[in-house]
Amino acid sequence: MSETGTPLACRYGAVLADLDGVVYAGPSAIPGATEALEKLRDLGVALAYITNNASRSSAEVAAHLRELGAPATAEQVFGSALAGAELLATQVAQGATVLVTGSAVLAQHVADQGLVPVTTADPVPDAVIQGFEPSLGWKDLAEAAFAVAGGAVWVATNTDMSIPQARGIAPGNGTLVAAVSAATGRSPIVAGKPEAQLFTTAAAHLGVEEALVVGDRLDTDILGGNRAGMATALVLTGVDTAENALAAVTGQRPTYLFADLDQLHRPYPEVTEQDGVFSCGESSARVENGVVLMTGGRDDLDAWRAACAAWWAACPLQDTADLPGLKFLDEDAQR
Repeated sequence: MSETGTPLACRYGAVLADLDGVVYAGPSAIPGATEALEKLRDLGVALAYITNNASRSSAEVAAHLRELGAPATAEQVFGSALAGAELLATQVAQGATVLVTGSAVLAQHVADQGLVPVTTADPVPDAVIQGFEPSLGWKDLAEAAFAVAGGAVWVATNTDMSIPQARGIAPGNGTLVAAVSAATGRSPIVAGKPEAQLFTTAAAHLGVEEALVVGDRLDTDILGGNRAGMATALVLTGVDTAENALAAVTGQRPTYLFADLDQLHRPYPEVTEQDGVFSCGESSARVENGVVLMTGGRDDLDAWRAACAAWWAACPLQDTADLPGLKFLDEDAQR
């Protein structure tokens, strides 16, 4: 974590932004998010949106984003349907038959790769690609299971176990994939978050080598970006918190912590270390006997940046998400 005099976004050729929790929350844009994304154009930094959604077309997603005030074209939206089709094309020969268990959007992406979409497992196709579509039923999953059991290459666009709906949380593509897996004893190759394919697909289409992934979830956005070898930023406007980042397993640790997307347009504060004390801005942190001792308030993001640096240095390999003990020294001094 270091600081330059230029906006953080200028270090990268593109920003790859998640949607829910980053650009919008529910039906409304997150305050300041669309303005921050709009200003990337002035910096000469490309912008793409990354979503595990495999049922809506890029044009539909872009239209929704424009309604919220965000800059968006279909060419800037990368969903797991496209990533899944491109991944599948690396696994089978041109002209291969593919049972598409998913949306018309997914079938079109498969056809665009020079593959042949089919709707039945008789005869057994060369491959199966599975993506979410609300109208899928038992017969569709049975056909997928017959094909997978028959030896077809199997790709899943994503394995999200749930999806938010207006009435609550509903089963996602991961539950449908799990049904086929339970029936066949096999597991698919996965294209969407938290795998790397979706991020590398977007970067390749944009023609950039250095991209910054911005998301609100450690287990999908940050893990996927890290797996793709990209810099990652956890923005605290959605699911995960600074405490979650501190406790994160090694593979889910972000490069940066953002309060909001405006951080893209400011230098990132430097974290320095001296004699085991990590400092960021006016705050600092050190680890003693497994406890993180912090100066600065609980709402001071620089304190959490310093705490993450200190704890991650003390515990570089962590395979369970456990929050260490915390002690806020300034609070104790005021008592």
